[in-house]
Amino acid sequence: MDPSELVARIESASPPRGMVTRVVAIDGHGGAGKTTLAARLADALGAPVVHTDDFASWDEPVNWWPRLLEQVLRPLSEARPARYQRYDWDDERLAEWIDLPAADVVILEGVSASRREFASYLALAIWVDTPRETCLARGLARDGAHQRELWEGWMASEDEFFARDRPQERANVLVRGDS
Repeated sequence: MDPSELVARIESASPPRGMVTRVVAIDGHGGAGKTTLAARLADALGAPVVHTDDFASWDEPVNWWPRLLEQVLRPLSEARPARYQRYDWDDERLAEWIDLPAADVVILEGVSASRREFASYLALAIWVDTPRETCLARGLARDGAHQRELWEGWMASEDEFFARDRPQERANVLVRGDS
């Protein structure tokens, strides 16, 4: 899908019933190109981005979601500002608090961003489809070849989660991440 078409699709999306903010989830495997797409859309829409990597960790790749729900999605659903504590991957601990004002559009980007538990808060779900070998190559290029074991463990957790939750089947839009 052409980027301008995607922006138009987001602008025409309705927020979920009772919400003012349109939360747009960009989901897919690690290394799929979600962050790049989120940055482009955020720039075009003037929208803030919340990264699931601010909640996940190598030790907890997919089961961190209750904190995001409580600190981000519930406040936004009530037209209130959100405030969440970012996870620092280098120090392996929670770090500074980030204030997120209520906005017309908020982009939620990252692995499992469109998980079943978030579905009622989402105006639109985008799945970035990228071959596994491309995802791994991108991850190792970013994090270093010495992180291969961590990446392989991460990808196994993703595979298990995606097989169980099937967010790719609930996506409103499919985007190729390797083109």
